[in-house]
Amino acid sequence: MSIYWIALLLAGLCEIGWPLGLKLADLPNMRAWGLLVAIVSMTLSGFLLWYSLKEIPIGTAYAVWTSIGAVGTFTIGVLVFGDPNIAIRWAGVALILLGVILLKMG
Repeated sequence: MSIYWIALLLAGLCEIGWPLGLKLADLPNMRAWGLLVAIVSMTLSGFLLWYSLKEIPIGTAYAVWTSIGAVGTFTIGVLVFGDPNIAIRWAGVALILLGVILLKMG
């Protein structure tokens, strides 16, 4: 795996951090920490995405980046914050992953 793909995967993980930070900012006594997590995550995510685009096609990189963020945030929402945990929502997540896999294969 190239350094650009590693950067993209890290960018995707950071993409999970900013909605998590915003959610944490709504909790009592967590506003400053949550906002800090969100701002740092946004910054790192954007920088790492930019770096990965030096080698990875923009359409592929963007799809991978957003899907890691979407699937990761969805999963944290279900496991940590009690978001609805029903089969149809997991099927939607599976379709997101399938779409990215097909995009990468092409």
